[in-house]
Amino acid sequence: MIHPDIQGVTLIGVPTDVGAGSIGARMGPSALRVAGIAQAIRNFGLDVRDSGDLHGPDNPWEPAVDGFRHLPEVVRWNELLHDAVFAELDSGRLPIVLGGDHCLGIGSISAVARHCRAAGRKLRVLWLDAHADFNTAALTPTGNVHGMPVACLCGHGPEALTHIGGHVPALSPADIRQIGIRSVDEGEKRFVHEAGIEVFDMRYIDEMGMRHTMEQALLDLDEHTHLHVSLDVDFLDPDIAPGVGTTVRGGPNYREAQLCMEMIADTGRLASLDVVELNPALDVRNQTAQLAVDLIESLFGKSTLMRR
Repeated sequence: MIHPDIQGVTLIGVPTDVGAGSIGARMGPSALRVAGIAQAIRNFGLDVRDSGDLHGPDNPWEPAVDGFRHLPEVVRWNELLHDAVFAELDSGRLPIVLGGDHCLGIGSISAVARHCRAAGRKLRVLWLDAHADFNTAALTPTGNVHGMPVACLCGHGPEALTHIGGHVPALSPADIRQIGIRSVDEGEKRFVHEAGIEVFDMRYIDEMGMRHTMEQALLDLDEHTHLHVSLDVDFLDPDIAPGVGTTVRGGPNYREAQLCMEMIADTGRLASLDVVELNPALDVRNQTAQLAVDLIESLFGKSTLMRR
């Protein structure tokens, strides 16, 4: 279920892989459309508008400069996305960002945070990902900005990215819950602990189960909370979701992922969503996009039985 104040849903395609280490995520929005994302959401009786794709700079595919790859291009895409997401939120709609790589979380979530500050709402961000994405230029082994969005949102990064949205930091680490994490660089681990981000990694999920994990991640939500879900498709185990550039074995299986989405839906607080890192060039017959749409249906309230 979605936040009761939402007037409709807007799809925003962001066809870029400037922040990634492999080419192909630029085709993600098309794959999600082919998999039927718009109709799947319309089936819940919601007004769904597809705003088409944003148009930003091409991927120059160059090496890192001063610890960042493609920084000017990453900045421009995120500025465009920030403005698009903020406009939809301002008109009472739920934006769904169709990525594109996860560097786009900077533009998307900085807009959500700006909207929440203006509306006097609390913000909870669920970061569903195999990676913590808390790297900096000093820590990153690659310079790929899709490994840095959480750090940038928390104020650690180049000014051109941390200042998108006009407030630094855009987020407090206390606003974030990371779920499904299982691949973190050594220096990044220390930085995540220093920042105090609440992380439910795969060992926690193995030991405690997805139900308990989600109960903890969703604790203290109330009617004044805006819930944002940032779904990196590599959150899922690659056995069921091969179409990503950064696969890490040992992620949530189909039922665990469904339970995660259903429990988010049960809160009735979902108000914005990113779906990122889908790489159709690495997929098998669009199965990862189809699975993503299946999970989004559960986020919007699909369940096995009608619940009273």
